[in-house]
Amino acid sequence: MGAGALTCLMILVIVLNAIAAAAGLALFAVAIWVAVDGYKLYPISGVSGKDDIFAAAWIAIFTGFAFFLTCIFGIFAALKRSRALMLAYLIIMFIIFLFECASAITAATNRDYLVGNSNLVKKQMLQYYADSSTQGKQITQTWNRVMEQVECCGADSPKDWLEYNSTFKQTFGPTYLWPLNCCQRLSNFEVKDREGCLVGKSSTMFTKGCFQYIESVLSRYTWAVSWYGFSVLMLVFFTLLITMIYYMQLD
Repeated sequence: MGAGALTCLMILVIVLNAIAAAAGLALFAVAIWVAVDGYKLYPISGVSGKDDIFAAAWIAIFTGFAFFLTCIFGIFAALKRSRALMLAYLIIMFIIFLFECASAITAATNRDYLVGNSNLVKKQMLQYYADSSTQGKQITQTWNRVMEQVECCGADSPKDWLEYNSTFKQTFGPTYLWPLNCCQRLSNFEVKDREGCLVGKSSTMFTKGCFQYIESVLSRYTWAVSWYGFSVLMLVFFTLLITMIYYMQLD
């Protein structure tokens, strides 16, 4: 390959690595957003032991920043036109590539397990809500906040509390058919009509289920870690191919 063609190829390698570095930094930021769990739904996935979406986010934090640093190193290696440096770059990038593949696959498969249907989320709610254990307290707090903020009740509907046996039903019996967080609130957050809510008056309680909201949040997390991660992988894969060609043309 002529000197001019090799220079053009070097420029292409540098540009691709600069773009991949920016994409890696963006993946790093997005993964931090998921790991921080701004919607505070980790207990719902954590109680089942299926918190792989968040584990994948921590992997993506590492791989995103590693992509950024390695791409900077790749730009330096390309400018130096050093076969040894380019080989080191290719090996490191390939290792990080494999880690990010694991992150993307883990997040996608875990999301399908959690939100394929509402049964798992419903089962956890019925088992742990109002339970005195540490997990029970976390689940209770999470569901109380979701029901109040999203204005929903139960996983599919308030009937979940009536149709299935639950820790809440065993604890409160006929006194409460469902948690008070299912009741509509006034502007001062006081229950609008306590008696009407307790007997199931539709105008005083939330009638929609919460599963749709939970599904949407976990899907956002998955899209952030898995599908954005996948797009970064495709960019890195193309960058690696071009870099390999450049490496083979070096003396």
